[in-house]
Amino acid sequence: MEFDSIFSCAFEARFKPNGLIHMNKQDHQKKLHEIIRVDHAGEFGAKVIYAGQIAALKLKKDHETLKVVEEMKRQEDVHFDYFDAEIRKKKIRPTVMQPIWKVGGFALGFFTALADKKAAMACTTAVEEVIDEHYKSQLNAIEGEEELKNKIEKFRQEELEHRDIGYENRAADLKYFKPLTHFIKATTKFAIAISKKI
Repeated sequence: MEFDSIFSCAFEARFKPNGLIHMNKQDHQKKLHEIIRVDHAGEFGAKVIYAGQIAALKLKKDHETLKVVEEMKRQEDVHFDYFDAEIRKKKIRPTVMQPIWKVGGFALGFFTALADKKAAMACTTAVEEVIDEHYKSQLNAIEGEEELKNKIEKFRQEELEHRDIGYENRAADLKYFKPLTHFIKATTKFAIAISKKI
């Protein structure tokens, strides 16, 4: 057998046609734990962002926006509960950054909602657009684990609904929409990267 044929066989044994790596059992488990840890952290962050917004909206007596945000938080609670159960069932260590995400997420939600309804909605669009990309990348990388994939796809669709709600509530009309959303997206991506590893 020629060298290039040997290389070709080895390559095909290691890689899928779509470029994904076939993992051994240990690598698969490590990747699975990483996915569940970061998604648990992300849904926790979403919960506390909405909790901060709810606190500010109650303070402002903006009952109309409050009703919208409370419904989005209700869905985030369901997302978090799923990953929290997986963390416990599989004995996965949550991110050590959770206390920081709790304070930072609540503050982000509270101050954006306190500043302006459109700022709160801009926060939602920014976070949900990053989460959409994050979940799509996971769906492309996960091997097997059909229940997890189905849950992630369901949650992704609900995150997209939240993004759309933000735009329907004039998030893009905010004067400082671009700088605010760029900052929030960068912060969210940083939090995701850290939560994967520690």
